[in-house]
Amino acid sequence: MDESEPDPRLLVVWHSRTGASEQMAQQAADAASQEIAVDCKMAAQVAAEDLIHATAYLFVCPENLGSMSGGMKEFFDVHYYPVLGRIEGRPYATIIAAGSDGAGAQKQLDRIVTGWRLKRVTVISQCRELGAALGAGASIGLF
Repeated sequence: MDESEPDPRLLVVWHSRTGASEQMAQQAADAASQEIAVDCKMAAQVAAEDLIHATAYLFVCPENLGSMSGGMKEFFDVHYYPVLGRIEGRPYATIIAAGSDGAGAQKQLDRIVTGWRLKRVTVISQCRELGAALGAGASIGLF
């Protein structure tokens, strides 16, 4: 890896009201940590520098009333412009905790990160598998 490029690091950003999304985020982070350095943070605790220093992202949140949770939306509202143009091309994946299909939250999240020009890398239903796959791919520069 070029010296000017940051070391591979996965940032897992989560928001949870019931604890389900937090548990899913932690499972994915634990699995990914076998392959790559991982920071797992509640959305409200993430700083712009965390996003800038990460080389891959996993966004985990519940679907509430057909859209992503307010806490996750606030995360994007706060950090959208401070990192715009600084994280382009990096991989991301999502985990949506939903009683239905989660499509509303997924669509909303995908629309937001399109502005950051992130690239979706996978959709896997199992949290540990997703964390491990994203961590392994990011650690070797696959994405």
